[in-house]
Amino acid sequence: MTFDEQMDLFEESIRKVKIQFDLYFSGIRKQPPTFERGRLDSMLHEMSRVRIRDVGTRFRFNTLTARYNQYREYWSRQFREREEGPMDWRRRSAALASGYVAARPTAPIEKPPTVTFESPESYVEVTQAGKDQALQQLHSRILEAQKALGSANGMSLQQVSSLVDKQMQTLGTRFGVSSVGFRVETVDGKVKLKAKPIKN
Repeated sequence: MTFDEQMDLFEESIRKVKIQFDLYFSGIRKQPPTFERGRLDSMLHEMSRVRIRDVGTRFRFNTLTARYNQYREYWSRQFREREEGPMDWRRRSAALASGYVAARPTAPIEKPPTVTFESPESYVEVTQAGKDQALQQLHSRILEAQKALGSANGMSLQQVSSLVDKQMQTLGTRFGVSSVGFRVETVDGKVKLKAKPIKN
């Protein structure tokens, strides 16, 4: 079989596997086409080992490879969304990375990451001992930020307390700290509460 014939077979196989995955994600097919996808991976691995001299052939192969990689990324994302639930996994990942809003607590790890930042003045440090006073300060800053945006409905102290408790649990578990700094920010016209772990 020539390399062009291999590419024809590879392209047709991509089309068939895509159809099978579409049927699986729509609920028509009960099992994902794992075996068929494995064959595609093997085909791509073997073809990648061939030294392609013709520019047109190399361009077509690179195009097919890029298309298949896009499908693989899409299939992996679909699997993650099915496992994690209805909330978009990209928004959850962004929330965890930025420190905004509450996220599900992560499992404790043996060696917590090193916290390299100290508490800046713009952050309100919250500990269990001085929590009430810190909550009042944060609540006041949030109301001021919401008022500046012309918002009539301010966040209640109880809502602020709930957000702070969840973030303290999440960051305390992840970084092994008992103090968390909170800062009120306005992002894209919305008031956000950003959290950072503070070294004990």
